[in-house]
Amino acid sequence: MPITVIVADDQAMVRDGIATLLDAAADIDVVGQAADGREAVDLAREHRPDVVVMDVRMPVLDGLAATREITEADGTGPRVLVLTTFDLDEYVYEALGAGASGFLLKDAPVEDLRTAVRVVARGDALLAPSVTRRLIGDIARRRRERIHARPQAFDQLTPREVDVLRQIARGLSNAEIATELFLSEQTVKTHVGRILMKLGLRDRTQAVVFCYENGLA
Repeated sequence: MPITVIVADDQAMVRDGIATLLDAAADIDVVGQAADGREAVDLAREHRPDVVVMDVRMPVLDGLAATREITEADGTGPRVLVLTTFDLDEYVYEALGAGASGFLLKDAPVEDLRTAVRVVARGDALLAPSVTRRLIGDIARRRRERIHARPQAFDQLTPREVDVLRQIARGLSNAEIATELFLSEQTVKTHVGRILMKLGLRDRTQAVVFCYENGLA
């Protein structure tokens, strides 16, 4: 089955261009386009796509507020890939806080965009290389004082789960973690699922931020 996608951008030419580029991939099917955040939320509820490619600056409802509505619906809704022109710390902070699974700049190569959609669709996380470590570190510093209650959640993790979580914070894939810790990839996948469940996190992006906020990375 192809990955179903909705593209949300208030600029018609940009929106059509992104949709065309994604639709050209054999494994991606654009099922809707939205000109503002409210329309994106409505289309997401109607079509239940795998991924919503979301612009940040849009009328009626901005992309960050729309992302929050989509991801907070029931925990099983579409994943959101934020696509923006602006490489700004605050946008990434807000996007991750709203529940986005990926953040990519609009000047990224076409194949990077398609890859980002695939990565986010399968439940992994993706951040533009230019923002990854710099902005996660900054997010952590600015939010640490607001998250003092969360470190207690570490008590729920086994020592092996903590080891896996540390590797997630380094940005390693399941296969790379398996090699690093001498585990099978399926075992790592099981640990990751349990970690996310115990910490109440949606995906690996939030796990990375959690680690930086709480001094594990």
